[in-house]
Amino acid sequence: MAILIKNGTIVTATDQFKGNLLIDQEKIKAIGSGLDGRAEQVIDAEGKYILPGGIDGHTHFSLPFMGTITAGFETTVAAIVGGTTTIVDFVPQPQGMSLLDSMAKHREEKADGKAAVDYGFHAMVMEAQKGIFEEPPALVKAGIPTIKLFMAYKGTPFNSDDATIFQMLQKAKEVGMLTMVHAENGDVIDVLQKQLIAEKKTDPQYHAVSRPAVVEAEATSRATMLAKAANAPIFVVHVSCTEAMAAIREAKKQGIAAFGETCPHYLTLSVDNLVKPNFEGAKYVCSPPLREPWHHDHIWQALQEGWLQVLGSDHCGFNFKGQKEMGRGDFTKIPNGAPGVENRLAILYTYGVLKGKLSLQRLVDVFATAPAKFYGLYPWKGSIFIGADADVVIFDPKYSGKISVQTSMQGLDFNTYEGFQQEGRAEKVFLRGKLSVDQGKFVGQKGQGKFVKGEPYGLAYAGQSWK
Repeated sequence: MAILIKNGTIVTATDQFKGNLLIDQEKIKAIGSGLDGRAEQVIDAEGKYILPGGIDGHTHFSLPFMGTITAGFETTVAAIVGGTTTIVDFVPQPQGMSLLDSMAKHREEKADGKAAVDYGFHAMVMEAQKGIFEEPPALVKAGIPTIKLFMAYKGTPFNSDDATIFQMLQKAKEVGMLTMVHAENGDVIDVLQKQLIAEKKTDPQYHAVSRPAVVEAEATSRATMLAKAANAPIFVVHVSCTEAMAAIREAKKQGIAAFGETCPHYLTLSVDNLVKPNFEGAKYVCSPPLREPWHHDHIWQALQEGWLQVLGSDHCGFNFKGQKEMGRGDFTKIPNGAPGVENRLAILYTYGVLKGKLSLQRLVDVFATAPAKFYGLYPWKGSIFIGADADVVIFDPKYSGKISVQTSMQGLDFNTYEGFQQEGRAEKVFLRGKLSVDQGKFVGQKGQGKFVKGEPYGLAYAGQSWK
């Protein structure tokens, strides 16, 4: 059934204009005026914004980590209610298993038939076997054009040394794959953690003390130098502090293909959350950790100026009871990560656009278009484009409410942004032309999401294809 969305303000990464949008057979068929009579259903979007569905390229669903596991793909309802129509999930690599086999296992056992949104995958090195350097061609062919390595978590199988990262940069470049890194100096963190525990400093607040900004800045700078040595692009995930952002910005000025992502919690939360009484601070333990509030304005500016290109949620769905509580008496045992896939658009609009820190065009770019490009999904995802998938958000800027676990669809016992004021919401959301959210409520079907292949980094920009 063809659907015409009339009288809305269409917002893209580069433009904003009043216009109509015609959806038919899962695609955007036409944009402009004079489209009356071509649709069976007409929706009046007067006073509302029409946005491309969001791409959240940093999620961890069904992730085994630190002795427990995150919430599964059935909770991706939260993503689409929050205006995100595609996620790109980091796939765990079981010990002894190849990266490619890990993809198949994760998709078959965890994602297929459960996801409420479309989904792609990033490869994630959790065991640096020798054979991983031979896998990029097969991964790219399977539609996995991105791979992540960890510079942190010393003493675990997925900590990668510089040699591993350098070799992966070389191999990934050969097939157009984008190498991503979690940039923190694992050696320094390891020493600081042991010192703090020995001093009986075990509360959640010491998580941040053990991972100061300098360890992130040093690792970020080192990662960009490894990229320079390999003459390959590098993408630094979840940048939390001014110093790490500056390292990426300076590398880019030197001609290094260095890019970065930040997350909503690094724009709104701070170390103050970690000192909440009764172990409540554990809810906010993530890595890199929350920083002092003065970093916020610098990170907002980085998004607006394009020094950082993407906003991902780093959604990691642990409950407080039974999971975060595993770290009582030892902050190093608190599962790292916090939920947020549902609130990404709300935070960007309420605390970015309405505060004058972000334009609507930059919101669309960091929320949808840039992630689609980096992860090889552009232009059929993340854009208002004739021929693109009809992943469309009708956003009501007049809505006003509060974020609460009581109304959250994340399936957890707390919300990272509990009590935050929210202005505006995704009133209606279409996934490939199918109405899946109406009046802010999920009306689609669990399992409606499809696996989407990504193309190698760079080829999507050029409009080429490896197929």
